[in-house]
Amino acid sequence: MDRNPGVVPLPRIEPDGRHSKAPDRGEPYRDEPHRDEDGPGADLQSGDTLEPSTAQDVATGLDGEGGPKPEPDDVGASGGYLAALVNAMAPGRLAVRLAALALGVVAWHWATEVNLNAYINFENVPGPLAVWDAFTAQIAGSEFYIHILVSMQRIMIGYSLATVVGIILGLATGRSRFANDLLMPYVEILRPIPAVAWIPLAILMWPTEEASIIFITFLGALFPIILNTMHGVEQTPEVLVRAARSLGARRMQIFRHVVLPAALPSIATGLAVGMGVSWFSLLAGEIISGQYGIGYFTWNAYSLINYEDIVVGMLCIGLLGTGSTYAVRAATRPLLRWQERTR
Repeated sequence: MDRNPGVVPLPRIEPDGRHSKAPDRGEPYRDEPHRDEDGPGADLQSGDTLEPSTAQDVATGLDGEGGPKPEPDDVGASGGYLAALVNAMAPGRLAVRLAALALGVVAWHWATEVNLNAYINFENVPGPLAVWDAFTAQIAGSEFYIHILVSMQRIMIGYSLATVVGIILGLATGRSRFANDLLMPYVEILRPIPAVAWIPLAILMWPTEEASIIFITFLGALFPIILNTMHGVEQTPEVLVRAARSLGARRMQIFRHVVLPAALPSIATGLAVGMGVSWFSLLAGEIISGQYGIGYFTWNAYSLINYEDIVVGMLCIGLLGTGSTYAVRAATRPLLRWQERTR
C-alpha cells in the first residue's frame, strides 16, 4: 500500500541536461535523455546516452560548435530598431513602395495632362512638373524654411505638453475609478469638438495668437494619448497583478513593474496617433490666426490663387507629419523590446 496515494512523483532534473521520467508506483526511475525538437539530442531514442560534449551543449545552450545559440533579444534597443527598419526597407519591399509612389505620380501627371473631368475635375490642378518647379523656387529662398521651423516649434511645444498631461491623466483614469468618474465626462464632452471650433475661444482665452495656436495643437494630441493610455492600463492582465501581489509587491511596485509595462504598447500607439492629430490641429490654427507656419503658407497660396504652392504646402505637411510619426515610433520602440521576446 502506498503511504501517500495522493502524491504524484515528479521527474528529476540532472545537471548534465538529462531528466528522469517519473515512474509508476513501484517502478524504479528510468533515465532518458532530454530532447528538444531541434537541437542536440533531437535524434536520440529511449535508452540512448548522450556524449559528454552533446550533454554539455544541451545544458549550456551552445550551438554544438562552441558558440552560443543566437537569441533575438540579444540585440540592443537601437539594434532592434535598426533590424526592423532594415527588414521594412528590404530590397523587395522598398521596390514595391517606390513603385506604388511612382504609379501615383504617373496617374497624377496623366490626369492633369488630359484635363480629366469625370466628376473629379483636374483642369485647374497643377501637374507634378509644375509643382516640382514651384518647390525648387521655394527652397531657394529663406522664407519657406521659416514657415517650416515655426510649425515644428509649435508642434514640439504643444505635443510635449500633451504627452506629459495625457499619459498622467490616462494612467490615473485607467487605474482609479474615482479619477475615471471625475475626469472622463470632461474628456468625452470636449473630445468631439473639432480644432476649428476652438479657434475663436482660444483667441479670447490666450493673450497671444502664438499661445492660442499651441493650445489648439495641445488639445489635438491630448485626447488620443489619454484614451489609448487608459485603454492600455485597463487591459493589464489581472492574473499578473494578483501574482505580483501574492509575492508581496506593494501598490507602487505593481504599478511600476506590471501595469506600466503592460500599458506601454497602447501608450506608444496613442503617441503616434496624437502626433498626426496635432498636425491637423496646428494647421487649422495657422490657417485662421497664424502669420507664419506651413499652414499659413498653404492658405496664403490659396488666397493668391497660386495652385502650385498649395500643392507644395500640402506635400510638405504630409512629409513632416510622416517623419514626425516615424520619429515617435522609433523613440518608443526600445521600450517595447519585451514584446519581441514573447512573439
